[in-house]
Amino acid sequence: MPEFAYPLIGIPLIFLCTTIGAFFVFLIRKKEISPRLNKIFTGFAAGVMFSASFFSLIKPALESEVTYMPSWVVVAISIVLGGLFLWGIDKLIPHFHTKENKEEGIRTKKISKTSKMFLAVTIHNVPEGLSVGIGFGVALSQPNNGALLMGALFLAIGIGIQNIPEGAVVSLPIKGETGSSGKAFVFGMLSGIVEPIAAILGLFLAMQIQGIMPWALAFAAGCMIYVVAEEMIPEMTSEGHDHFGVWSFIIGFVVMLALDCVQI
Repeated sequence: MPEFAYPLIGIPLIFLCTTIGAFFVFLIRKKEISPRLNKIFTGFAAGVMFSASFFSLIKPALESEVTYMPSWVVVAISIVLGGLFLWGIDKLIPHFHTKENKEEGIRTKKISKTSKMFLAVTIHNVPEGLSVGIGFGVALSQPNNGALLMGALFLAIGIGIQNIPEGAVVSLPIKGETGSSGKAFVFGMLSGIVEPIAAILGLFLAMQIQGIMPWALAFAAGCMIYVVAEEMIPEMTSEGHDHFGVWSFIIGFVVMLALDCVQI
């Protein structure tokens, strides 16, 4: 398969999977997912993202050749910068978390509650898209890149798998707020459009600026770890100790680990 075909498959795939998940608003009559099912979906997505952060991003960043300082220092700094970047977005962009019934970011009445619910998910899709794009960009910029391209493609598949339940989790609360399945589907679908945009940006940056490769990989990992720790882990362990979210996290982690190891 030609090199350019890998990102042409992987980047649209992550958006398609979000769209598939959003389509569940037409299949599920309830206006929200049950707490148990939400834990399962969130735990699985968190496991995939956490596993991808290490095996697909941090590990290759640590293995990269850095002459001006130890690679672990580059990775450590970049992870912190990635977390700070998402933290800054949380503080600046107005958005609404349905489960906590809590608004974050700069307070404004000019944006509707539905739009703020949409933004809450959209801004956290940025690191997923960046990680996929950077993975493809690093692969395309390296010689003998067959294994790297397969690794980037499996990263996209892993992110895509967790985007399916995520698309449903996003859309159903919006359906409850607006009373319209059609509007909820559109909002859910559009929440994923930021991922291919961020992926294309990450791809071109990684291809054009060779020196930032370990920085970019670890930065994307830091963003994803922030989302997992700040949003997903509290949600998957809330409301009792039934461990559905924990086991789903482990399954998601193992699925992404298996996908990453297929290309070794």
